[in-house]
Amino acid sequence: MQGVVKVYDPETGLGVILLDDGTTEVALAPGSLRGSIFRTLRQGQRIVFDTRDDGGRTVATSVRLGSDGS
Repeated sequence: MQGVVKVYDPETGLGVILLDDGTTEVALAPGSLRGSIFRTLRQGQRIVFDTRDDGGRTVATSVRLGSDGS
């Protein structure tokens, strides 16, 4: 999936991504930057990510650049 970072807290690793539809928000799972080139994210940054179900809500995982295969 693709979206834009709405909010990101580098201290906790928590954040919110706004999907390309402009209305759907997905929480960023803690640890989602692990193994990626990113150390932090900035508001408005476009990212590609996977999703998983986390107790009934969808969360973003495995953040990467668009050129990394999606």
